[in-house]
Amino acid sequence: MLGRGPHDPTTRWDAGGVWRTFRTPAGVATLRIHYPGADGSVRATAWGPGAEWAIDAVPALLGRHDDWDGLDVSGTPLLHESRRRNAGLKLSSTNRLLEALLPAVIEQRVTSLEAYRSWARLLRWFGEQAPGPAPEGMRVVPTVAQWRGIPSWDWHRAGVDPGRARTAQAALAVAASLERAVERAAGQPDPRDAAARALQTIPGIGPWTAAETLQRATGDPDIVSVGDYHLAHYVGEALTGQRVDDDGMLELLSPWAGHRQRVIRLILASGHRFERRGPRITLQDHRWH
Repeated sequence: MLGRGPHDPTTRWDAGGVWRTFRTPAGVATLRIHYPGADGSVRATAWGPGAEWAIDAVPALLGRHDDWDGLDVSGTPLLHESRRRNAGLKLSSTNRLLEALLPAVIEQRVTSLEAYRSWARLLRWFGEQAPGPAPEGMRVVPTVAQWRGIPSWDWHRAGVDPGRARTAQAALAVAASLERAVERAAGQPDPRDAAARALQTIPGIGPWTAAETLQRATGDPDIVSVGDYHLAHYVGEALTGQRVDDDGMLELLSPWAGHRQRVIRLILASGHRFERRGPRITLQDHRWH
C-alpha cells in the first residue's frame, strides 16, 4: 500500500525484503526490512541521519499494534478464506503525513499509471539520493521548502495538471499546521473525522484524498475511500456478485463498522477476479496541454 507503483523511487522490493526511504524529523533515512526468518522474526537496518527514527518506526510500519481480534468475518466465505490465507495481514502506519498526502493529490482524477509516472518523475528530478547501500535510483522525498520551490512548468512537465499542482502547493504552504491539526485530532472524541476535516480545509482535498492519506499515515482501520473509481465495484462484486455505488458499498461494509478498511484489504488480498466492464479511462498527457 505504501509503494506508488513498481517504479516508485522511495520503495523497492527484492528477493530478500523491502527497501524504503523516509524524510524523518531527524533527516533522511534508508530502511531495509528483511522478510521474516524461519522463527518469524524480522530484521531491519537503517542508514542516514534519520536512521534511529526509522528503526523506531518499524513496529508501526509493520502493524504491531493493529489489532484484528474484534473482526468477525466467519459468515462471509470470501473474507473468511482471505483472512485464513493472509493471516499476517496488518495495516501499516508511517506517521509521515505529507509523504502520504502528496502522492494522493497527484492520483486525483487520473489513472494509477499516469499518477505513478508523475510521482516517479518528480522524485527523480527533485528527490535526494537515498543514503546507504540503497538500490540505484532510490530517492528521498524533497523537503517542504524544496517541494514549494518546484516551478509550475516542472509540475506540468511531470504530467501534473495545474489544478492538482495548486492543491499540492496549498497543502505545502500550511504543512506544519496541517500536521499539528492531524496530531491533535488523535485526542478528540472522533479522531478519524477530526483528522479528515483538518485535511479537507485545504482547497482541492476532499474525502477521497483524506482517506487515502490517513490509511497510510495513521493506519486507520475503518476509513473508506469514497469516490474511488473502482473500489465500490470491487466491494460489491466480492460481497454480492453485483456492482454497487458508494452508498451501496458503505451499506455492505456497515456490519464491520470499525474494521471497514481491514475488510477492504481482505477483499483486495483475496485473489477475487473483478469483472471489468465499460470503456477504460483514456490516458492523458498533461505535459502538452
